[in-house]
Amino acid sequence: MPDIDLLDGRQLQLLELLYSTGSVTRTAEALGQTQPTVSIWLARLRSQLGDPLFVRTPQGMLPTPRVEAMIATVRNVLEGLRALAQAQSVFDPATMPRRFRIFMTDASHITLLPRLFSQVRALAPGVSLEAVPIHAGMGAELESGAADLALGFIPTLDAGFYQQALYDQDWICLAHPDHPRIRPGASFGLDDYSREAHAGIVYGTGAQLLDATIHRLGIERRLALRLPGFLGLPAILSTTDLIATLPRQIGETLAAIGGLRVLDCPVPIPGFQVRQHWHARFHQDPGNRWLRGVCANLFLRPVGGGPQSDASMHRPAQPPAGA
Repeated sequence: MPDIDLLDGRQLQLLELLYSTGSVTRTAEALGQTQPTVSIWLARLRSQLGDPLFVRTPQGMLPTPRVEAMIATVRNVLEGLRALAQAQSVFDPATMPRRFRIFMTDASHITLLPRLFSQVRALAPGVSLEAVPIHAGMGAELESGAADLALGFIPTLDAGFYQQALYDQDWICLAHPDHPRIRPGASFGLDDYSREAHAGIVYGTGAQLLDATIHRLGIERRLALRLPGFLGLPAILSTTDLIATLPRQIGETLAAIGGLRVLDCPVPIPGFQVRQHWHARFHQDPGNRWLRGVCANLFLRPVGGGPQSDASMHRPAQPPAGA
């Protein structure tokens, strides 16, 4: 019985070209192959289909009735294959509507989101953004396509995810500009840090890193006020003598908003990288690629002393499940 289940696009293209040209030589040229190679392919195809397919005559290679009967189907299949090959979805931000969901912290709402939204609004009037709180189940949402991107310090997004480092973060402290015990120009050391009362953010990976360092070093930090997020800090610090320890970008942003004093942090808290993360399933999705490009253009700064390339930096730690 002819083994037609194993026909591939190359064999169908061979049938269509040989039918159209009546010449093995011209068919080989069109396929970018040598004439002997095309002859070998034709011999295999004859064996698979159990038919001579083409017969050499003074008028060229003429098709058998079997080829005449199937050529219309062959051409339809090839047309479908070509359409599939050319049907890579496109995303035109200037004209296409789309909603992107982005996981981010409330700090990113203040530091990243305004610039990101302004740029997206200018480039893509039909695009809307939804900022989604970071949570334990966000990996599944990124994998399913329910969300598109995650921005921040998110070490839990590892296997199956691509990531791109955008910038480094270190730590600073904030205080009232006229703090009664911290004079302008005076140093702010560990003794001062331990003596003062603090306002602290108690949620998020940055807070966990800070707390772990404080505990590991045995440093005293008297938390007089615990907060779930950054939004109220400028008003609190500008009306009290509390100290806050924050990553530099959000800290300097809040200092500018509230007219606060920026102090060098005397605690050697490890720095970290803010990254954008996306699932491997959507690495080639044009809309996702466009959004990542906007984020990189806005926020990417050289990390680790050298430039980054799309090819070298975007690597999942290991293949996603089932890959």
